Amino acid sequence: MWLRVLGSAAGGGSPQWNCGCPVCTAVRSGEGVARTQSSVAVSADRRTWYLINASPDVRTQIEAFPGLHPHGGRTSPLAGVLLTDAELDHTLGLLLLREARALRLYSTPAVHKTLCDGTGVLRTLERYCPVEWTAVVGGTDVPLGEGLSCRAFAVPTTKRARFGSGADDGRVVGYRLTDERSGGKLGYLPGVQALTPAVREQIEGCACLLIDGTCWSDDELVRLGLAGKTSREMGHQPVGGPDGTLAQLPSLNARRVIFVHLNNTNPILLDDSPERRAVVEAGAEVAVDGLEVEV
Repeated sequence: MWLRVLGSAAGGGSPQWNCGCPVCTAVRSGEGVARTQSSVAVSADRRTWYLINASPDVRTQIEAFPGLHPHGGRTSPLAGVLLTDAELDHTLGLLLLREARALRLYSTPAVHKTLCDGTGVLRTLERYCPVEWTAVVGGTDVPLGEGLSCRAFAVPTTKRARFGSGADDGRVVGYRLTDERSGGKLGYLPGVQALTPAVREQIEGCACLLIDGTCWSDDELVRLGLAGKTSREMGHQPVGGPDGTLAQLPSLNARRVIFVHLNNTNPILLDDSPERRAVVEAGAEVAVDGLEVEV
């Protein structure tokens, strides 16, 4: 099984167009690496690929990855899109895939309902191309083809739902992908508020875990004067701190851990920062666009 990080930043990318924080300023000056918005592609054979989330940068991301280029005519290696939630930075890219002859979509019923009746993204897309929806139910393995399967698992969140009541189960999920031939497992968890026992059970034994790295500290955006909410209030467990993700790495039992969905304010985006050094010393990695993983 192969995974390609198409975009490693959180919504808005890095640098974010309207942000002059220290990290964005450093990236603009060439002291940091620019990143597009969060999305990955997975494949069991390097011929057929599935996206997990479709960011607003999807066209640029596809062009940057030859594995997703058409082989002739308009036959694409893209076989489907899996969604972790209905956030705009994870779904607006669906509209940019409207030239497809048909688009296969995998999501929970709660996410599907929000895309239809809340944001209207799916209703708009259906005016351009057929959408073949496959419901994913937490705890159930869904075959994707070529020996690859996925299992969605619920990620509890108290983040306010912008569209709808937010009461439906499955509003936010992670994915555990399995190569049925080798048994290798990979976890993708770009948004997690807390590593609950139920979440830990689903990522147990993953050879590689790509996990939420949105903010370094819980008060990061508040301290910079950029927002009035903490990282956890926005649905993301911070990386640093005594109860952050980094401190819990030894108990996650994952051979390789990569932080993804990195907010433009997060100092681990800078190679020479103390926070990046702490990540490296803990044995983890910081994702960059174009990173490839084989499991």
